[in-house]
Amino acid sequence: MPDLLTRLAARFGLVAVISGRPVAFLADVLKSPPGVHLIGLYGLETLAPDGAVLMDESAARWIDEVADVGWLAAASPPGVYVEPKGLTVTLHWRHAPEAQAWVEAFAARQVEERGLRMTTARMSVELGPPMDIDKGTVVRSMLAGMGRGITAVAVLGDDLGDLPAFAAVAEFAAAAAAAAAAAAAAAAAPATAPATAPETGITGVRVAVVDGESPPEVAAQADMVVHGAEGAAALLEQLMEAAGSGQRGRGRGGGRAGGRSGR
Repeated sequence: MPDLLTRLAARFGLVAVISGRPVAFLADVLKSPPGVHLIGLYGLETLAPDGAVLMDESAARWIDEVADVGWLAAASPPGVYVEPKGLTVTLHWRHAPEAQAWVEAFAARQVEERGLRMTTARMSVELGPPMDIDKGTVVRSMLAGMGRGITAVAVLGDDLGDLPAFAAVAEFAAAAAAAAAAAAAAAAAPATAPATAPETGITGVRVAVVDGESPPEVAAQADMVVHGAEGAAALLEQLMEAAGSGQRGRGRGGGRAGGRSGR
């Protein structure tokens, strides 16, 4: 996968991995592929070009609170895995499905008593700073930073936390379509109107990466479905082949953007 991501980054305007995992974990597993943006904890952490982990300043003050919750969660029923991530802590009940009610009740108490934010994922809940940051806000920010010239955006996701990214891509494509229609109408107006070059629409593709545990909402909100990591890799290889082997242009926007959201 690191090699594939590197090749994608060399061909497209922007390639990013946006995950619920800590960004240090992503850097270790993916070997910090050149040109690929690594964003962890749903946008709370970013890997800088020099390898430093950049933490959202507003979230940093919640570290001790989250650590305290992780300590309390150590009293979870047998089989519940408590995963501390620094700015967030996740409780998994995959190996103890009978403990789901306990985990959800525990998380709800932390939300009510401490003001933390709860995120639901596959057989788990995550508690973290009460900030309006998720994979959708990250995608919106990245697309806005690319400026004009984007022709296509694709996002791959496999869990409930990826749905905000799906929504961001759908909204971006819809806004581009509306702008293109408005520009076309202006171009067709009488000659007295200022000349406006019609904008082209943007293709937005949401890809669900599914397996036997996938929440049905992910596939329901996707434009296409692939099966497992193998299916995702095969699709990205096909994308590379379709795009050709030439290097991407250096013009504004870079042409296309792609994101791989993951747990």
